[in-house]
Amino acid sequence: SSEKRLHFCLLISLSTSCDPIYCPWEQAQGATMTIDEIRDNFALLDDWDDRYRYVIELGRTLDPMPEAEHSAANKVQGCASQVWLAKQIDRGDGDEPLLNYRGDSDAHIVRGLIAILLTLYSGHTPQQILGTDAIAVFDEFGFREHLTPQRSNGLRAMVERIRSDAREALAAAS
Repeated sequence: SSEKRLHFCLLISLSTSCDPIYCPWEQAQGATMTIDEIRDNFALLDDWDDRYRYVIELGRTLDPMPEAEHSAANKVQGCASQVWLAKQIDRGDGDEPLLNYRGDSDAHIVRGLIAILLTLYSGHTPQQILGTDAIAVFDEFGFREHLTPQRSNGLRAMVERIRSDAREALAAAS
């Protein structure tokens, strides 16, 4: 249907009235959500408490990161929470490298931000990554006004790490 109602499937529901539920993150199990789907779901939510819950649920869709990847090399500096981004470079159909990521954090909201970030960047070429302004997307969602300065700095550090990886992959390919 063209109009979807969004409710949260949380273990602890704050709402007493819940009709049949549509859960975008369940839809994402086994299939990658697009940034447009996340944008559409976000637009359905007027209340920032609900938006935060949605972001946390997105974080729960992240593939588990093996303990070995929780390394100093994968740790993102500049984040108040602990954040790890593990990069794998694959070759696409041609010779262009594709950067794939796994991410994790000890903070639920940050795991959700990572999920959004990986939706934008993971599985893309260095040129696509460098041509995507993740901060503008997060601003469009309203995060600039709703994240603490420390979280905003951490988000910028994650974006810069991925963009730096893209620049390195481009340099190595030429």
